[in-house]
Amino acid sequence: MDGARLTQTETTGRIGPNAILQTLAILDRYEGRVMRDLVMETAGVPVPPPDAGMWPEADCAAVHHALRLCLPERAEGLLRLSGLATGDYILRHRIPRAAQLMIRALPGFIGARILVAAITRHAWTFAGSGTFRVMGWHPLTFEVTANPLIRGEAADHPICHWHVAVFERLLSRLCWPRVIVRETACAATGAPACRFEVSPRG
Repeated sequence: MDGARLTQTETTGRIGPNAILQTLAILDRYEGRVMRDLVMETAGVPVPPPDAGMWPEADCAAVHHALRLCLPERAEGLLRLSGLATGDYILRHRIPRAAQLMIRALPGFIGARILVAAITRHAWTFAGSGTFRVMGWHPLTFEVTANPLIRGEAADHPICHWHVAVFERLLSRLCWPRVIVRETACAATGAPACRFEVSPRG
């Protein structure tokens, strides 16, 4: 749902540039330009222009990986803030105001079905060459197979904090104000896919 300027066929291996742009904005705000430049130097990728279309998923993954390397104790919180900011961007620029008002007026579970249908249609903007699926509704559970942002990573705990925050921001603003999204399985830990479980009332 981010940076959707090209067709899905044209964007194989690409995701929305906010995976980088919002991360850099968060680094500028909380860590300063020196650390931001160190992260980008470590990542070894160019900074997308503010009006960038879909961006190579490998570049986005490199920035997130570099952030975890350079700031291991703060990476989780910074990536969460980046995900929340990306959710805010989507609400400002990608979901029409009328649609937001309509979803908010519905009971949460019904609104969530409409929102999740839209997320599914635009999943290529955040899953790239991976696959997004809704696994169930009781509880609402998402799965991203071959998640490009953590491809090749190894960890002893789930690390998809950016995705968790994006999902949580959209659902909290439009469906359930107290929602909490938890990553219950992560490919970085050896799981077959990254799985996210939604708790509407926290």
